[in-house]
Amino acid sequence: MSPGTTATAEDLRIAGLVPLSSVDRPGHLSATVFCQGCPWRCGYCHNPSILDPLAPGAVPFAALAALLERRRGLLDTVVFSGGEATLQHALIPAARAVREAGFEVGLHTGGAFPGRLRALLEEGLLDWVGLDVKASRAGYAALVGRPGAAPRAERSLRLLRGSGVEHELRMTVTPGLLGQVPAVLAEVAATGGDHLVLQRARSTGAAAGFAATLGEERDWPGRFEQALGAARARGQELGVEVFSRAA
Repeated sequence: MSPGTTATAEDLRIAGLVPLSSVDRPGHLSATVFCQGCPWRCGYCHNPSILDPLAPGAVPFAALAALLERRRGLLDTVVFSGGEATLQHALIPAARAVREAGFEVGLHTGGAFPGRLRALLEEGLLDWVGLDVKASRAGYAALVGRPGAAPRAERSLRLLRGSGVEHELRMTVTPGLLGQVPAVLAEVAATGGDHLVLQRARSTGAAAGFAATLGEERDWPGRFEQALGAARARGQELGVEVFSRAA
């Protein structure tokens, strides 16, 4: 896109489209749009093939529009996921188009672009957000591979907490991140957060190196459950309810 050009919904680079999901916005039937590109490089990422921010899209926006026309009355939400959906300027007009078509809008984000999240919230374009709290403040740069990530993520968390929009805060836990869970709970509590979903990392879809490392972990499910129990106890002290699921 040329400098000064206004993005349109048709400019959204879509890496993939799932026509029906019951898990991407809990309790709702959704179509899920996987947006191309992400600035972060989390080792456990289960969509590593769509991280390149310069790669073209594989699915035209018109395909999403046609799907929504066919599924009117059957779907209630379109969830924009990634990659990192807020990387793209075109996310805002795309969310508008979905709203105008009569559907609610959900977003999965790591909070890498708080300015774009703010714009979506201020325009009232989001009905639900799943925000990934990647690590403790001190651990962000090492996990995502970018300096300055933690302040961006924290701004996004505070924006979301202040917006009144329905949301889910979640953290994907790997063996290497187990020790950061208490700090994450404290940081979520400091923003007024009242819950955190801990997701046990899986090897499915992840890069081969991470999958191999996870496979070598002795009793990873058991270690996760032990950490989950400690997190629930600590969460009670902080006023943060802790839930769990597989990532």
